[in-house]
Amino acid sequence: ILEGGRHRDSPPVAVHVGGCHMAGKRWKGVPRDVALRALSQGIEACGHCRPDAELGYLDG
Repeated sequence: ILEGGRHRDSPPVAVHVGGCHMAGKRWKGVPRDVALRALSQGIEACGHCRPDAELGYLDG
């Protein structure tokens, strides 16, 4: 899932595994390829649920 910023038009602030309780109130479910693209574009991976490891994303 992607956690949204404070405002409706703000870019996502973090990527989470579905069901992560750290995601906050503003989130939306996205397909795997969208989550991977977000990680590759520098959107932060949640340090609690580690979506980068779950998705098999290796930085670099």
